[in-house]
Amino acid sequence: MKNHSFGRLPFTVSNVGFGAWQIGGSWGDVSEADGRDALNAALDAGITFIDTADVYGDGRSEKIIADVLKTRGDTRPMVATKAGRRLNPHVADGYTKANLESFIDRSLSNLGVDVLDLVQLHCPPTEVLYRPDVFEGLDELQSAGKIRGYGVSVEKVEEALKAIAFPGVVSIQIIYNLFRQRPDHLFFAEARRKNIAVIARVPLASGLLSGKITADTHFASDDHRNFNRNGDAFDVGETFAGVPFEVGLQAVEEVRKLVPQGATMAAFALRWILMSDAVTVVIPGARNAEQARANAAAADLAPLSDDVMAASREIYTSLIAPHVHQKW
Repeated sequence: MKNHSFGRLPFTVSNVGFGAWQIGGSWGDVSEADGRDALNAALDAGITFIDTADVYGDGRSEKIIADVLKTRGDTRPMVATKAGRRLNPHVADGYTKANLESFIDRSLSNLGVDVLDLVQLHCPPTEVLYRPDVFEGLDELQSAGKIRGYGVSVEKVEEALKAIAFPGVVSIQIIYNLFRQRPDHLFFAEARRKNIAVIARVPLASGLLSGKITADTHFASDDHRNFNRNGDAFDVGETFAGVPFEVGLQAVEEVRKLVPQGATMAAFALRWILMSDAVTVVIPGARNAEQARANAAAADLAPLSDDVMAASREIYTSLIAPHVHQKW
């Protein structure tokens, strides 16, 4: 596990973090007890970055995090949350300072803190990124002491590039994995140049890159891998990284040939992401303590060879890119 600075904010974080969507909801039945065990296992393994959102289980994820951190009493990890998706309808006009402040106040209460380490606009409509008043409002909330910093979670590379044009933006959260390689074509270079922290989400393509999902795998009705496979609930890119399920399964078999002996495919997929020095932290989720420990251990895999990296790019170019590259 490597630890390094989080962009321009005064935090040191582990390069593998903990994504807390699964312990909130939309991943089938994950009990609160399993969620607590997963988070405790991640922290015990040396993880010092947690990513959540106010809509994960309607606050359930934030509250579990607060309870676990309260009982541990050791050095507190950096906790990032998100705001904006409570808007109904979710439209650009809703991104007012007043609305954002109300969401931030709710997260402050859920997390049991006086100031949020990082708040991220939660995949806002693209139009929000053309409204300076939104970011001026965040500047004011930062000056008021409610947030230490702010960033944007985005769907598209173009949105990421637009967001970091605002000087107050310190981080970008973006999908980056073996099946979504476009961020490394331009955005990462700009992020390095501006010292922007990069949070890589959906690192296992919703479990596809664990190598454990088959054509016969059953997903519960409340699992987004069931109800959002066609983008009916939110951006389809959040589910299986936007790759058609059957295509993803085919590509997984090609990726499997690259996995070093003794390593799991999930660990290999996480190590692949960490090969980019632009990535500050990758945030795999975990349904239980075993998964959390396995995610943390991925940081200890040896660097991947140039041949393996080239082969992974070929799999992406030939099988995956036609379905995703120009969409996000």
